[in-house]
Amino acid sequence: MKTTRSAEVASAHRVGELDLLRFLAALAVVLYHYTFRGFSTGDMSTMPYPLLVPVTKYGNLGVELFFMISGFVILMSASSGSLRKFATSRVARLYPMFWACCTLTFIVTLLLGGAYFSVSAPQYAVNLTMLSGFLDVPSVDGVYWSLFVELRFYALVALVLLFRQLERTQLLLALWLIASVVLEFAPLPLLGFLLITDYSPLFIAGAFCFLIRSRGVTFARLGLVGAAWTVALYHALGDIPKLEAKYHTQLSPYVVGGVISVFFVVLIAVALRRTGRLAAINWVTLGALTYPLYLIHQNIGYMIFNAAYPTVNPHVLLWGTVLGMLVLAYLLDRAIEQRYARAFKGFLEGRLTAVLAALPLDRLGQLSFPARAHSKPHHGLKRKLD
Repeated sequence: MKTTRSAEVASAHRVGELDLLRFLAALAVVLYHYTFRGFSTGDMSTMPYPLLVPVTKYGNLGVELFFMISGFVILMSASSGSLRKFATSRVARLYPMFWACCTLTFIVTLLLGGAYFSVSAPQYAVNLTMLSGFLDVPSVDGVYWSLFVELRFYALVALVLLFRQLERTQLLLALWLIASVVLEFAPLPLLGFLLITDYSPLFIAGAFCFLIRSRGVTFARLGLVGAAWTVALYHALGDIPKLEAKYHTQLSPYVVGGVISVFFVVLIAVALRRTGRLAAINWVTLGALTYPLYLIHQNIGYMIFNAAYPTVNPHVLLWGTVLGMLVLAYLLDRAIEQRYARAFKGFLEGRLTAVLAALPLDRLGQLSFPARAHSKPHHGLKRKLD
């Protein structure tokens, strides 16, 4: 099969270690849900799996790693400076797979939902927009909450591209971090929502790691990553009492803080190109599994447990379901991402080019600061605990 020039360029800029990290983060979340979260509150899964709970109850931290990787990757995606390319790449990457996974979860819920899960056709239709979290419509699957956080981050990046401020990325990230800290002590709910203050240090740290990798390491960049680490620790440790009360468990602040710190160290190692042989291995296949695995595993897995337990041995049921979800993710990637994503992206580029051509972008560009100028410095969708 011939490789297109765009594919070659994408491959040349791909940071392979991030594919491995994404997969490990997704697997941690899967095991967190299957062995701990689903059974802990008695409202999702009837199957306990206490053997792994001492470890997997920390698996929700995989989402923190997702957000850090997103900060790195999304800034890399936006580095061309083209709003059209950024928007089409994000929509083409997210929506086709989301539509497939949402539809599959909807169908399985109608068939196996039982007493724990239900969904309506109007609810499903709103979910297909990927905006249900902003419209107070229940998600078809609970894991969608993180997509709503990601979409807000994409919107901020799009604004930077729209106003042609990409060259001020470092300054803007620093101001974002400062604003996030200020809003922690002087909260303004709407501004906090728009600036994603609960998770902003993770996105900011990932973005600075991309700047270190692409532009070089400086004391300022390392210092700001360190500041983001401090704020991220503050949030993660502050969530512990709420999580303990909700899930009737005990969480070690040393483990939580240690895991978050390891994430930062690993991403800095990626930024500094100090990952050794890991960088030479092709992790693309594992990376490709991550998005469909994340979208499809939770509610469908719970419904399988509820239908089969205790008839089926819990060890067989757990690991069989994990393996089944990995196979399903692979098939979805082959059927959706590899077959339709490029054509869908081409379709979007044509439509978006026409839309952007009709907008007064030149006048918007005039609102940006000159190249050497110095810049002066909702309720809902609160920090998700599960």
